[in-house]
Amino acid sequence: MKGLIVNQKLRFRGVSVDIDNNRGVYMKLLWLVMLLVMAGCVTYQDRPLLPAKTLDDFESRRLGTDELETYLDKNLEGGSSGSWNLPQLTLAAFFFNPRLDIVRSRLGGAKGQEKVAAEYPNPDLGVATGFNSTSGYAAPVSPWILGVALDIPIETAGKRGYRIVEARYLSESARLQIAQTAWELRHQVREALLNLYAATRKETLLDSRELLEKDKIKLLKQLLDLGEISANELSLARVTHEETRLAWLDEDKHKVQARMQLAAAIGVPAKALETIEFCFDVFEVLPDEAPPADAQRRAMLNREDLLGAMADYQACQSALQREVARQFPDVHLGPGYEFDQSENKWMLGLSVNLPIFNQNKGAIAVAEARREEAAAKFIAIQARIVGDIEQAVASYRACLRKVEVAELLSKELQATVDRLRKMYEAGEVVVLNVTAAELELNTNAVNKLDARVEALRTLGQIEDAIHVAADLPNWSQRIPANRTEHVGNQDHE
Repeated sequence: MKGLIVNQKLRFRGVSVDIDNNRGVYMKLLWLVMLLVMAGCVTYQDRPLLPAKTLDDFESRRLGTDELETYLDKNLEGGSSGSWNLPQLTLAAFFFNPRLDIVRSRLGGAKGQEKVAAEYPNPDLGVATGFNSTSGYAAPVSPWILGVALDIPIETAGKRGYRIVEARYLSESARLQIAQTAWELRHQVREALLNLYAATRKETLLDSRELLEKDKIKLLKQLLDLGEISANELSLARVTHEETRLAWLDEDKHKVQARMQLAAAIGVPAKALETIEFCFDVFEVLPDEAPPADAQRRAMLNREDLLGAMADYQACQSALQREVARQFPDVHLGPGYEFDQSENKWMLGLSVNLPIFNQNKGAIAVAEARREEAAAKFIAIQARIVGDIEQAVASYRACLRKVEVAELLSKELQATVDRLRKMYEAGEVVVLNVTAAELELNTNAVNKLDARVEALRTLGQIEDAIHVAADLPNWSQRIPANRTEHVGNQDHE
C-alpha cells in the first residue's frame, strides 16, 4: 500500500483520519484481526502410523489384562469369572476387534458431517484499489480509489434444514452399523466357541471309544489264541481302532482350528488363548421351541441393518427435498464502501442466480434415482431377513426332533448296557457282549453330539436372524417393539 496513499485523509462517520500517518495502526489492527481468526482454528496434529509398532501391539494382546477386566466388570453383570464363557469372550471381541473401531470412526465422521450441515456459509470480503490516471496527482483531490465489498449468502427454501436432517439420518445409519457389526462379531465368537465345544466333546468320546476298542482287541486276541474266532475278526477290530485314532487326530486338528478362529474373532493372536480355560455352559441347554410368530415379526421390523437401511432411505428423502429446494436461488447481499477520490460512497447490492438454462432437474433426477435405490435395498434386506428367520426356525425344529430321537435311542442303548452288565455278573454273557454294547452306546453318543451341535448351530442362526441371544431369560420375548416409526420421523429443522 505504500505509495498508493499519500498525505490523504479519510473521513468515516464524521471522524477524519490521516491515512498516511496511521498506516502502521491499520496494519496492526489487520494483524490483530487475523490472529483472532486464527486462534479459533483447529491445528493439525501429525499421528504417524508405524506398521512395526502396530504389529508389536497386536502380538502383545492378552486376555485377563487389567484394562479388559475393568471393561468386563463395567459391562457384564456379575463381572468376570475364572473360565471364559460366551458373554465374556463377546465383550473381549468388542474390546479388541478393530472392526468396531472402524464403524465407530465412521460414526465420528457422520457426527462431523452433522456439524458441517448445520454451519452457515461464510461471507466473502473483497478489497479493490483503483487509480484515476486522467487527472493524476495534478488534481486537487486524490486520484486513488479504494473499495471494500461484502458478499453475504442467504440460503432460501429451507435448504439448510433439509441438509441437517439428511446428515442426522446418515449419522443414525452409522450408529446402527455399530450395533450390526457387534452382532456379527458375537455370531463369529459363538460359532468359533461352538466349534471348539464340538471338537472337545467329540475328542473325549473318541478317547472312551479308543479304550473300549483296545479292550475289545485284547479280548479278541484271547479268543483267537483259543481258536474260537478267525484272524479276520481281529484285523477288522484293529482297522476300526485305527479309524478311531485318525478321527481323534481330526478332532484335535479341529480344536486347534477352532481356537485360531476364536482368536481371530476376538482380535488377539492365537497364542493368547493357549492357556485359557473355556466354559461351554451356554451350549448345555437347548430351548424347547423357536420364537413365536409375533416375536419373529417384531424381528422382521427391528433388525439393526433394516433400521439402518430405513435411515439411509430417509436421508435420500431429505437429499431429494434439498435438490428440489435448490430450484429456488439463494440470495446474496452485497454491502460495500468505496473511497472514490476523497469521496465516501456506500452501496448495498442484491444478487440472485437466474434459473434460465436449467432448473436443477438433473440433480433432482439423480436424487430420485438414489431414493428408489435406497427403497429397493430396504425391501431386499427385509426379504432376506424374512427368509433367514423362516429357514432358521424350520431347521431348528427339525434338529430338535433329531436330537429327541437320538436321546431316546441313547436311553434304550444305556438300558441294554445295564442289562448286559447284570447278565455278565450273573455269568449269562461274556464280557465281549458288554464291550460291544458299550461301543454301540458310544457311537450313538457321537451321533447325538453331532445332532446337538447341528441344533446349536441352527439356534445361532435364529439368534443372528432376530438379534436376540438365546441364553437370555425368555429370549423369544425380548425382541424390541417396532422402532421403524422412530427412524422414519426425525425432527426437521
